[in-house]
Amino acid sequence: MSNSELFIQALENNDIELIKKVPKTDLHNHSTSGCSREYIKKHSGIEIPSLQKKLKSLDDMEQWMEKNINSYFSTPEGRNMTLEGCFQVANDDGVVVLQIGEDVWGNGYYYNNDIKKLIAQYKNMHKKIAPEIDFRFQVGLSRHCGISYLEEWMAPFLEQDCFYSIDLYCNEFAQPIKNFKGLYRKAKEKGWLLTAHVGEWGTADDVKEAVEELELNEVNHGIAAADSPQIMNWLRDNNIQLNITPTSNVMLNRVESIEKHPIRKLYDYGIKVTINSDDIIIFDSEVSKEYLRLYNAKVFTADELNKIRLYGLESRGNYE
Repeated sequence: MSNSELFIQALENNDIELIKKVPKTDLHNHSTSGCSREYIKKHSGIEIPSLQKKLKSLDDMEQWMEKNINSYFSTPEGRNMTLEGCFQVANDDGVVVLQIGEDVWGNGYYYNNDIKKLIAQYKNMHKKIAPEIDFRFQVGLSRHCGISYLEEWMAPFLEQDCFYSIDLYCNEFAQPIKNFKGLYRKAKEKGWLLTAHVGEWGTADDVKEAVEELELNEVNHGIAAADSPQIMNWLRDNNIQLNITPTSNVMLNRVESIEKHPIRKLYDYGIKVTINSDDIIIFDSEVSKEYLRLYNAKVFTADELNKIRLYGLESRGNYE
């Protein structure tokens, strides 16, 4: 039986363990937040509470993380543990392509401005925990940071040849997207895949503007585009991929429910979408669970979800 047949059968039988065995991608995962509560409890004895209600904003999420996670894992040692957990959780979930990385400010905060130490930590963890995973090393930018600081912090990353992509995240309204154009030009010169968080909180127009200004290859979230047929058509025609995180969108109150998630509308307009985890430790959102939730909510058929799974693999040059 092929992986596609196994995956479809697993969804139809509500068999999460079998879903985990089928290869899939996670292209929108926030590294140390990709660790699970179960892993934390097993390896530290610390019990992270599950999220019991929707959050109201990113600030609300940050406050929840500060109270329940950061107080335990804000040290380099704690961060290493959650990074190890990220690789392990992905491996256990059948993820064969994992796109994660470090925020540029993290080099100074956690690695004493030693970029080689940062790289070695990620590579060694990858080799130790999940060497079979195709690890795509990402460089992260926090949107609220000043551009001059980001330029300074990003410089040592640009001197290396191991990074695959760049991402921009945090508060979409912190400063205009055009401010990051210079940083993205440097990333493009390095040959990095260009991605950014946009359209999670903003508008469809914001999605189009970000793609045009930064020359993005992919958008993380981008769900606001569903409000504009014209921009959905534009994304489709320009082959812009959206890396979507359904449970995160619901729990951050951007979408009413999984049943009403706009991923269906985006898919129907012919936009290339992938299904991803975002912050597993907060949202209990391993990729296999995301697929099963979408299937059980009747957002997609099992065959459609398999097509999305295969597209995620193909978008990173992995074929079955």
